[in-house]
Amino acid sequence: TRIETGEVGVRVGFDKQIQQGELLPGSFNQTMIGDVLTFPIKDVNVKLDDMTPLAKDNSTMKDFDAVVVYNINSQQVAELYSQKNRAFHAEFKGDVYLMYNYIVQNARNAIYKAARKYEALDMADNREAMETQVREEIVRNLAEEKLDGSITVSQVLIRNVQPADSVVQSANDLVRAKNELKQKEVEV
Repeated sequence: TRIETGEVGVRVGFDKQIQQGELLPGSFNQTMIGDVLTFPIKDVNVKLDDMTPLAKDNSTMKDFDAVVVYNINSQQVAELYSQKNRAFHAEFKGDVYLMYNYIVQNARNAIYKAARKYEALDMADNREAMETQVREEIVRNLAEEKLDGSITVSQVLIRNVQPADSVVQSANDLVRAKNELKQKEVEV
């Protein structure tokens, strides 16, 4: 088995024991006895779609989409795979993405916390502040679990923020009422 660029390999012995030490990109490894698992270590996009966090004004957002970009320290791959629960990892098209589900859980939690600090109509205007807060919360959680040397969160992007239809309708009604009031004042 050849380890491709952007991947790290881990040898699993015939006794199903994971051997410590990573197999580096470009190396050829025999798989007659045991097996070699490969893990992508490039930046991984975690898409969080269709969330409905609660805003500060207790209204539920209609739609909230975000992306978290993280990567794994290539020196920690064998340790993460062997010592962390398999439910923390995700598999897509034959590749195992280390700690993917763990990042999804942390990011969702951080987004729901950050959303509670803003009114529904103010969230879109405060995207940058929310992105920073979400990233800081994820990094803090990683540090608490002593994973800050293994996982690096490089970016959080909020792609879509839509308040509930009732909130938008209320805001439109308020603007219409203010305009009608100004019109009456001008007439008087």
